[in-house]
Amino acid sequence: MIYFDNSATTNFKPECVKNAVYSAMSNLSANPGRGSHSMAIKTASMVYLARKAIANEVGLKNPDRVIFTASCTEALNLAIIGSMKRGHVITTIFEHNSVLRPLFSKAKEFYTEISIVEPNGNSIDAKSIERLIRKDTYMIIVNHVSNVTGQIAPLYEIGKLCKKHGILFVVDGAQSVGYNKIDMENNNIDMLAIAPHKGLHALTGIGVLAITDNVKLRHIKFGGTGTSSTDIYQPNSFPEGYEVGTLPTVAISSLIPAINWCEKNRIKNDKRIFELSEIIINGILTIPNITLYTPPNLRNGIISFNIDGLSSSEVCDILSSQYDICVRCGLHCAPLIHKYLDTLDGGAVRVSLCGDNTYGEAESLLLALREISELS
Repeated sequence: MIYFDNSATTNFKPECVKNAVYSAMSNLSANPGRGSHSMAIKTASMVYLARKAIANEVGLKNPDRVIFTASCTEALNLAIIGSMKRGHVITTIFEHNSVLRPLFSKAKEFYTEISIVEPNGNSIDAKSIERLIRKDTYMIIVNHVSNVTGQIAPLYEIGKLCKKHGILFVVDGAQSVGYNKIDMENNNIDMLAIAPHKGLHALTGIGVLAITDNVKLRHIKFGGTGTSSTDIYQPNSFPEGYEVGTLPTVAISSLIPAINWCEKNRIKNDKRIFELSEIIINGILTIPNITLYTPPNLRNGIISFNIDGLSSSEVCDILSSQYDICVRCGLHCAPLIHKYLDTLDGGAVRVSLCGDNTYGEAESLLLALREISELS
C-alpha cells in the first residue's frame, strides 16, 4: 500500500512513539491530578512534561497555558467560542469547517459579524486583511497551511498587524505543526490549535490549544477538574479548568517522543517532502487532462488536482482499487476554497506527503495518473 493521505492523519508512527504508548498503557494508567498515590503522581508528571514539550516546540513561555483537548477541532472550538463577543471577526476562504462552523453557528448568539478574505493571486496577504479591519474587530483567524491547496499564510505579517491593532490572532496549525516551525511569540500568535496526529506523528485522540497569558476564555465544557471541587461553578485556573474529565494520558504520552523525533529528523523530512512535491507537481504538469489547484511553486507536500471527465471520488476509487494508493477526494471539509476554485460540486483529489514517503511511491503515483488520464 502507498499512503498519500497524511493531511488527514499520518500513517507512519515512529518506533519511539509506539514504545512510549506501550509503556504508558503498562505503567501510567492512572488519572493525573485526581489522586495522591504514586502512579497518579507519576502520570501527572508525564502530562506536565508533555505540556513543556509542546510549549517549547511552538515558542510558548508558560506550559500551563497548554490545554489538552480531544482533537484540533475541539481546540479551535474552544478558541473561537471561548472568545466570541459582540463585534467583528476576520477569517479566510481557506478555512476548515472546524473554524467556519463554530463561527457561523454562534455568530447570531454573540452578535458577531464575519468578514471573509479572498486570496490576492494565490495567497492571503496582510494588506488584504488590514483593509477589512474595523474599530470593533477583535479576532483574526487564519489557517497556517491550507489542507486543500497547501497555500501558506504569512503569519509574521498578520501577527504584526494584530499586535498593532490590539486584535486576537488565532492560528489553525493542523497542517503545519511538525512540518513548519512556528514561534508564537515571534509571530504574535495568541492562540494556536494543533493536531498532533498529523505532522508530529503522534496518536489520534488528542488535540492542543496553546494560548498566551493575555488571553481570557469562557468555558465551553463543564465537569470535574480535580481542582476547586467544592465550587459548583467551573474554575478558571489554567490548564485544569479547561480540561474536564479524564485526560487521554496514553495519547499524551506519545507527544514527547513524537516532538523529539520530529526535531531530530526535521531537515531530512523537509528535504524529502520538498523533493517529492517537486517530482509529483512537475509530473502532473506533463499529464494531459489534469487541472492542478496547488500553485506549481509550492513544495510543502499538499497537492490537489482533478482529472477531466472523472469525479474526484472516481479517481480516488481507481487509485485505491487498482493501484493500492491512498489519497483523499471530496471537499476536505473546506467549502469556501472549493467554491473559489469552482470545485464545489465534486471537490478535488488531494495527495499529501510525509517524510516517510519514497521516490518510488511518487513515480508509481504519476504512472497511475497517466494511465487514468488516458481513460478519461
